[in-house]
Parts: sequence; structure tokens; C-alpha cells
Amino acid sequence: MTHEPGKRPLFRKLDNHLLHVSDLDAAIAFYGGRLGQALVWRDDEAAGFALPETDAELVVHLHIGPETDILVDDVDEAFEEFLAAGGEAVQPPFEIAVGRCARIRDPFGNIVVILDQSKGTLVTDGKLRVTGVKRASNHA
Repeated sequence: MTHEPGKRPLFRKLDNHLLHVSDLDAAIAFYGGRLGQALVWRDDEAAGFALPETDAELVVHLHIGPETDILVDDVDEAFEEFLAAGGEAVQPPFEIAVGRCARIRDPFGNIVVILDQSKGTLVTDGKLRVTGVKRASNHA
């Protein structure tokens, strides 16, 4: 079965692939220094690296991972639509720095992480440390 005509896809794009690391500074040295990935932001728990052929990021994190995060327009709506389609809740929508996030499971056992950027995007200082969130211009 193909998708319903006129129905907008639930998933927009890959936001990031996230890896769990035990030492953030060592991970930054490895992925940034040794592998050449450009660091685009960091905070006390995580760091994001550019992937040159996409705006998705490689993220290393001290507390979560591995996971792939998929961007949706609105996490709460996407969460409800996913459940109505036959998926299961793993972790209901919760707040994150840039918006909202949820963990869901498809009928085949795969956990999917969805997020929106309803609060905006990360802002960094000259050392690429996260200093806040810039409100997205297309959100009221």
C-alpha cells in the first residue's frame, strides 16, 4: 500500500544520529580532531558535528544513545498520529532545549525518536558552547 493521496508524511528529515560516549572531550578530539568532523556546538553533556552533505548532525552524548532522531512538525501531533496508526509509546512527549521530543516503537519493535524545533535552534558563542536557543522565525 502506498500513502494516502494528499497526506503529508509524518517524518520530515533526519535531525541527527546520536552516539553514547563515556568521555565528551575525548569524543570531540576523536570525531573532530582525528576524523575531521567540524564541531558545530557543545554543552556539558553533548556535542554536535556537521555532516557536510546534509544539515543532519552527528551528536555524541554522555547519557543517551545510540539513537537516530527524526524531525517532525509537531511532536505532540506526530505522537498521537503514530499511536493511532498502530505504534506504541515508549516515552511520551517531553521538553528539550529546542522544542519537544518523544520515543515511540513501531509494530516491528524499532524505537523511533521524534523531535520538533518549536522553541528554535541552538545558539553558540565563539568557542561553540551552547549559550541559548534562537526562536525560529516561522514559529509564533
